[in-house]
Amino acid sequence: MSDLPRKAVTRTAKLAALPLGFAGRATWGLGKRIVGESAEIVGRELQQRTAEQLFKVLGELKGGAMKFGQALSVFESALPEEIAGPYRAALTKLQEAAPPMPTRTVHAVLAERLGEDWHDLFLEFEDKPAAAASIGQVHRGVWHDGREVAVKVQYPGAGEALLSDLNQLSRFARLLGPLIPGMDIKPLIAELKDRVSEELDYALEAQAQQMHAEEFADDPDVVVPAVVQQCEQVLVTEWIDGIPLSEVISDGTEEQRSRAGQLLARFLFSGPARTGLLHADPHPGNFRLLPGGPDGADDWRLGVLDFGTVDRLPGGLPTPIGESLRMTLDGEADAVYDLLRAEGFVKESIDLEPDAVLDYLLPIIEPAQVDEFTFTRGWMRSQAARVADPRSPAYQLGKRLNLPPAYLLIHRVTLSTIGVLCQLGATVRLREELEEWLPGFVPQEMTDEEEPAAEA
Repeated sequence: MSDLPRKAVTRTAKLAALPLGFAGRATWGLGKRIVGESAEIVGRELQQRTAEQLFKVLGELKGGAMKFGQALSVFESALPEEIAGPYRAALTKLQEAAPPMPTRTVHAVLAERLGEDWHDLFLEFEDKPAAAASIGQVHRGVWHDGREVAVKVQYPGAGEALLSDLNQLSRFARLLGPLIPGMDIKPLIAELKDRVSEELDYALEAQAQQMHAEEFADDPDVVVPAVVQQCEQVLVTEWIDGIPLSEVISDGTEEQRSRAGQLLARFLFSGPARTGLLHADPHPGNFRLLPGGPDGADDWRLGVLDFGTVDRLPGGLPTPIGESLRMTLDGEADAVYDLLRAEGFVKESIDLEPDAVLDYLLPIIEPAQVDEFTFTRGWMRSQAARVADPRSPAYQLGKRLNLPPAYLLIHRVTLSTIGVLCQLGATVRLREELEEWLPGFVPQEMTDEEEPAAEA
């Protein structure tokens, strides 16, 4: 019997206590104001205490609570440094670990899914988990043919816990909103709920991972472990060693951080072009930096894990993304506006000034305006503050724009990846990746001109 369903009452109580805790701290803050402390200082303390409690609870519960925490954690760069600093460790912990499932439960799942003689499939199997995440945990082993493997075992009852947590979190999404400036919490929770069944389906995950493993098999920059065996609740893949991206963020050299950032951007844009799939869970726990050879920093490669959530894009990323980005860089306000309206970003009932839309977009796409851009927490904070301040023109315009459903996951993945690049403090040649992999970013006539030369 799983710990997740058995402790459902405890889980519900812990999540239910969050808004009560928020209310209690608000009362505490009012008291501090009455005795003369400034609103700004009290506000910072309230936000810090609230975040500390939130991420402590989310990290303890696994399931949907932890999934939500992991999704939030990549936006830590948007928080003011004095608030983000004290609980950054709690956020990065969410990206790498969670309380483990009891050994007897792991063995019971393996016996049920792989057969009573499951031990015969392995030369070695480590009972202590190597990693634990929101719906399952990973054990290290040696397959019967000698390959080192990662054995992902799903928590029994994970689906119920996932939905229950997310339903409860959605009830007080409004209270969580102020924690991440510019981040709309409710759609994030709704999207996580929509993808629960896909997240739990290891057959779909195995298919997506194997497609990537085959496509990137000879790639000099990206490593995706191949699938060894899959059945309900169990997924066995090849093991890869490497430095977790959370450690690169905290302790990596400048060369490591920039190399990791370059490869992360490359994987974001090249993956859909090469496989028709977008890896849609880009938090640091899903990436490793692997040494690739003896010749220096450029030999570092990016290891990519966990394909439980993907967006299916048979033609790659939508061409209008590249076209609108290129036209924005060229200052073509009217053309950008017409394209955004045609794609549903501007509803027919709304009229906006094309120049105002261009002014809104230009700061966001600053990394694509130059050959090389250094992503920083300061830059991320400035963007978040610009679109989250109700007094700013950007906030007012942003409220009138629409995000079409087809772009929802692409938008979140892109924002999340940018959040990780800012955590890394990486210097990235983003424009180079856009020109290589983003449909529509290079004008069609230029790509047509290149084709005869390629054939020759």
